Amino acid sequence: MLSTGALRAHLLATGLAGDVATSREASLRSYRLFAARDPRVTIGIDPERDWKQSDLIALMADKCGVSGDPRHTTGSDVIDPDRTLGALDAFAGRLAEAAWNRSPVLFGTGHPHRLIGFYAALADALSAAGCTVLTSAHGRRVDITTRFGLRTYNLDYVRRVALVREPGARGAVRGTGAHTHSPLPVRAVLAAAAEAGGPLPELVVGDHGWVCGAGQLGFEAIGLGDTDDPALFVGEAEGRVSVVVPLDDAVRSDYYRPLTRYVLNRACLSQ
Repeated sequence: MLSTGALRAHLLATGLAGDVATSREASLRSYRLFAARDPRVTIGIDPERDWKQSDLIALMADKCGVSGDPRHTTGSDVIDPDRTLGALDAFAGRLAEAAWNRSPVLFGTGHPHRLIGFYAALADALSAAGCTVLTSAHGRRVDITTRFGLRTYNLDYVRRVALVREPGARGAVRGTGAHTHSPLPVRAVLAAAAEAGGPLPELVVGDHGWVCGAGQLGFEAIGLGDTDDPALFVGEAEGRVSVVVPLDDAVRSDYYRPLTRYVLNRACLSQ
């Protein structure tokens, strides 16, 4: 069993929390674009209120522990490890409830190279507890606007975790999938599940557009968010996302393994 103190030390040692790789400049740029309702940053959330950049700095200071001083404009951003731990406990609580109710669950990630292992272990545990882990829309094409223009991707699943791949990419030899913030993949998965007559997920677990897109459509959603991902935390503040865990979402994949053990233990899902 991994203690809270040991996990806190791990968060700081690996850069999952504390001084993180995400720069203050990148975070402030995201807050500015979100305030302008740029869809590249709102990633599926349609804000109910008018969020100014100063409001977003205050929100992220509260939720993540970043500096609340708008005059602080350079350097590394900071995530408070105690906020990460508190959110992980809430995250584990939602998984425990899903397991107790044997709820249908959907997992999806826009960070497949980093986070597949984390989500896949949770999917395995919930499946063993009697939950249906959904894999709708496998192979469906999704057109996503990127900085390179409109690109077509294919929906795929790795160990029951949804992701998108570039056409022609298959299996681990071609990588684990493409990085995306778009909410379009989760919309396609949910539409396919509805077209097939269900079941629909009672919980969506993931990051980026997977969480925001599902939450905006009224599905309970929980996930991970970095300091330059204000949409998830706005979704949480406005009641469309249940839990967001603040952490660096792009460190080495093996650094997330202790988080997996901690969450599964807290959710009473350890095997």
